[in-house]
Amino acid sequence: MKTVNIGIIGGGLMGREAASAFGRWFALNDFPVKAELTSVCDLNENVLAWYKNVPTVTQLTTDYKELLANPSVDVVYVAVPHNLHLELYLEVLRAGKDLLAEKPFGIDLEAANAIKAEADKTGRFVRCSSEFPFLPGVQRVISEVKSGNLGRIIEVKAGFLHSSDMDFNKPINWKRQTKYCGEIGVMGDLGMHVLHVPLRLGWKPELVFAQLQKIVTERPDGKGGVAPCDTWNNAILNTQVTIAGETVPMTLETKRLAPGETNTWYIEVYGTEGGVRYSTKDTKALWQFKMGREQQWQRTDLGFAGVPFPTVTGGIFEIGFPDCFMQMLAAYVAEREGALGERFGCATPEEAVESHKVFAAALESAKTKSVVRIGNLETQPA
Repeated sequence: MKTVNIGIIGGGLMGREAASAFGRWFALNDFPVKAELTSVCDLNENVLAWYKNVPTVTQLTTDYKELLANPSVDVVYVAVPHNLHLELYLEVLRAGKDLLAEKPFGIDLEAANAIKAEADKTGRFVRCSSEFPFLPGVQRVISEVKSGNLGRIIEVKAGFLHSSDMDFNKPINWKRQTKYCGEIGVMGDLGMHVLHVPLRLGWKPELVFAQLQKIVTERPDGKGGVAPCDTWNNAILNTQVTIAGETVPMTLETKRLAPGETNTWYIEVYGTEGGVRYSTKDTKALWQFKMGREQQWQRTDLGFAGVPFPTVTGGIFEIGFPDCFMQMLAAYVAEREGALGERFGCATPEEAVESHKVFAAALESAKTKSVVRIGNLETQPA
């Protein structure tokens, strides 16, 4: 069996999640490729020390150039602040490595375009991280939409909601500072997750009217003082898409201050003959709307069955975030090897750039208080 050697640059929260998934790779049933984590780079020695527990890791370094110079590394997963994406992603590609990039694929649209251009130039395999579509519930939503059972699509809603910022005493971090996370703020942090499924279904926003909020403007700096929070906390994007030749409203939400929501991703699609909705707030529940003499919502209690890549886990058991993260990595490796087939794949560079076009238009909409045509930023009266 072929082995793909993985390197990680940025060994923090998401790096450890990736390491956990690669450590459970044997749980995938009849998967054609073996993936092993062999190299990790992080500036923090304490973070690197954690990876000494991973038996496949043979290289720990604080210098990412050492990792990129390692000829045995095939793929690099990069999980660093957004302001570092452009430089590191370009260096990964120029070193002859394939790339699994964290969202938002650059701090802004200009950076995203530059990364995509370099990926095209080098011919390296590049995808962007987005885990939630690999949940069984989301897979069922996608199948239901493609089946045509919903009739004419008349409305779409999707979002990703956090509430961690409801704690106003939470110390500042890089995601709350524009110089590190970008002017797009919460949209950069959560927006690729929200747009992945709509874009894959061909629902590309054409117009946007954005309502952006800066709710918390300062936080403790961890040193006894306060520091400015200058990013957008919440964003509601009212967009327009064309589906089967018809204009359809699509609402996109990304929020860090959503009361009662710990980490909730959702999608809802409504048509003239039915509807479907799924939310991680109730991970096992798929809701389907049926039109008949009476209007009915039907709940289906989902188990583990329905993931794109079957594992040893019994179909009756419920799925969690580590599982969909592993499914995303499996999709990346499978597609890289030409073995994805008809299964759902990771977000492409094209989709990442399209998401940035939406974010850039949203910033212009908030600035001008107008409807903005996405792509060329032509404004229209709201």
